[in-house]
Amino acid sequence: MSRPFLLAQISDPHLGEPPIVGVKPKKALREVVAAIAALPNQVDAVLVSGDLAEHGAAAEYELAAELIGAIGAPIHVLPGNHDDRTTMRAAFGLPGTGDAPLDYAVDLGPLRLTIVDSTIPGKVRGGFEAAQLEWLDAELAGAPEQPTVVATHQPPLVTGIAEWDEFNLPAADRGALARVIERHPQVRAIVGGHLHRVAASSLAGRPVVAAPSTFVQARPNFETEKVKLRDRFRGFVLHALRDGELSTQVEILTAT
Repeated sequence: MSRPFLLAQISDPHLGEPPIVGVKPKKALREVVAAIAALPNQVDAVLVSGDLAEHGAAAEYELAAELIGAIGAPIHVLPGNHDDRTTMRAAFGLPGTGDAPLDYAVDLGPLRLTIVDSTIPGKVRGGFEAAQLEWLDAELAGAPEQPTVVATHQPPLVTGIAEWDEFNLPAADRGALARVIERHPQVRAIVGGHLHRVAASSLAGRPVVAAPSTFVQARPNFETEKVKLRDRFRGFVLHALRDGELSTQVEILTAT
């Protein structure tokens, strides 16, 4: 039996962050990378959905490339609110110049990965410029038959947790993205990170999935204005494409 095309997604390593609740980000990322490398089936590509670095320093990106490179698959990154676009571009050889939004698409063969930079420099919450969504619309129109995953850092969903929703994508930006997505049936899923917890919803009839952090997770509390972080687990996501159908699965690791 042939296996599906496998895209592994990891998110929010925050390399360079001091330990939180006893967790060291470098050690935690190593554990996730080892788990992906030990899967029964080798993954075909890796998506890192933002906040690779805590300070946007070149040394943090060099460390990320080294650690994640141990998986042995091509790595595709997008910026999070802690990342520096210019430094990330230089470290990973990404298109565009300077501090412009980092939008690009990659043909992975059976699957197309389209990255839309949802970050706003200097802010935690996300958003899109009109030109970015015009680019996305044209990019999707150019490959209408190829199953596609759209990736952003801030996922277009609502959690019901006050602080996280304040720092995520505003309703206007979610709506603008939905109007683009609904025109392109080849989009199988929209994926992100940022929330430091697994969350799922839908947008324009497509699943939206936020990946867990490789570092620390947010505790679900719907009656407080502040999010607290904890170390109970870390994890990653597997997107499996077989015969044009995409399945998204979350793998959870117990913290050691």
